[in-house]
Amino acid sequence: MSKHDFSAEEFAGRRARARDAIGRAGLDWLLLFHPVSIRWLTGSDAKSYQEFQCLPLSARPGPLTILTREGERNEFRDDALVDEIHTFGGPEPEDPVEAFARLAAALDLRSARVGMEVPAYYLHPHHYARIQELLGKALVAEPTNLVHDLTLVKSAPELEYIREAGRRADAAMTVFARALREGVSELELAGEVHHALLTAGSGLAASPINLVSGERSCFSHGAPTERRLRRGDFGNIEYGATCKRYTATIGRQFCIGPPTPRMRELYTLVRAAADACIAQIRGGVPAVIPHEAARRVIQESGLDHGRVHTSGYGLAPGFPPTWGEPIHMFGGSTYTLQTSMVVSVEPPVFLGDERLGARIIDNVVVTDDGAELLSSYGRDMVVVA
Repeated sequence: MSKHDFSAEEFAGRRARARDAIGRAGLDWLLLFHPVSIRWLTGSDAKSYQEFQCLPLSARPGPLTILTREGERNEFRDDALVDEIHTFGGPEPEDPVEAFARLAAALDLRSARVGMEVPAYYLHPHHYARIQELLGKALVAEPTNLVHDLTLVKSAPELEYIREAGRRADAAMTVFARALREGVSELELAGEVHHALLTAGSGLAASPINLVSGERSCFSHGAPTERRLRRGDFGNIEYGATCKRYTATIGRQFCIGPPTPRMRELYTLVRAAADACIAQIRGGVPAVIPHEAARRVIQESGLDHGRVHTSGYGLAPGFPPTWGEPIHMFGGSTYTLQTSMVVSVEPPVFLGDERLGARIIDNVVVTDDGAELLSSYGRDMVVVA
């Protein structure tokens, strides 16, 4: 990801929308810590989220200043659309909150109305507590999803990157299906997928590959192991492919040898639930509606206890450990689907007592009158004779 991946006009439009949202929230400044927020506004792909980074964004037009570790200075200079770079550390360690305090003083944040993101993975609790103490009464809100909600509807260039990621995901699934055989290990199969992705131009996705087989097929997010596939194994694979960090995901069921009636039943069930979900997706529909359609299919089968996670969620230009966006299709969701959002569809059934599980994962672009399926790879169970 780089400032060169989008036009200056697109970045200017994003900043204007973000500044307007900050002002409408009654704030003078918003402190951004999440790498997706920073990337969306500046183009930065830097790894400074590993320690500490902050992008203070004013409700008023003006220069954009990033606070990052010294090791990222050159990358921000060359690849990010920022006006000033403030850093901490370098040859020797330095307290990043002390550096933040200097920047806060320069921006006079203590005399303003300040909000800040509190992301799940990218702000250490000790740093959070000290920033609260430092800003005192100036910190009046924590609108964590303010910028994230602006990123949910994708622009035409963003959708092209996502479609290309989908094509790369499809190509890697073709490689996986060809490599699938009795005696191969889960790790060897994962290696084939990673090789296919990287050689096709995909970067490593934000979340690791899930690949389970046999008695492990009841794991909803199991990593590949040295386990070697045996005849009669049921299994599941899920991974993400990227283009300019935009992510497309895909998940398929497989079986070594003919599937048992129960395996076929579970596969048929999750496919029907996914189809029911997709049928309800269109712009203007509350996100809970497609979820309820999928839930009903699984509930009517008597296996609702195996529906262990969301029916789907928005897909971001992911940073480790996740590619997910705030929008989810699950009970209690307050979001409404909008045209040009991109969501995964993946209602599952995982049954620990039976050591079996099934899930099909596809991505769709929300349209005015339905859903555009991104993957062209077949959704049938991959069966090795």
